[in-house]
Amino acid sequence: MTRSQSMARTALLVALASVLHVAEALIPIPYVVPGAKLGLANVVALYAVIALGFKFAIGVSFLRTLVGSLLSGTFLSTGYYLSVSGALFSTIVMALVWRAAKGKVSVVGVSVAGSFSHNLAQLITAAFLLRTPGVFFYLPYLLAFAIPTGIFVGLLAGRVIWYQRIKKM
Repeated sequence: MTRSQSMARTALLVALASVLHVAEALIPIPYVVPGAKLGLANVVALYAVIALGFKFAIGVSFLRTLVGSLLSGTFLSTGYYLSVSGALFSTIVMALVWRAAKGKVSVVGVSVAGSFSHNLAQLITAAFLLRTPGVFFYLPYLLAFAIPTGIFVGLLAGRVIWYQRIKKM
């Protein structure tokens, strides 16, 4: 892939993830746990981890959180720090699981690991910013919510990856 192709692909994925990030904020979801979301933009991060590699995925995840926070007006707020910490840590964990498992863990399994790590990173960041460990009260609830959302994101990303492979044939 040439440098121009890489930049174009990055811009396209960042734009797609940013749109999903902003669109998800507009979807009225009955929140069982404060702060819990579907994580639609993580479909793009998971796709990038599996199809394009770690360096590409970490760049897309960081730029997506940056653009998403600028579009939603949360840049450098607590929400931004929670978003960027969760996105970067989950991308790192997904890449490590994908690389270590060498095909023994499905896309859904990688996604659930990413979903768990996303929530954990956000709580660690919140505890640091708020200077209280009390936020870890939410951990069991967020992790319980991470399973269905991780499965959902993994299934969507798996479809995208499958479609791309079929298209190349």
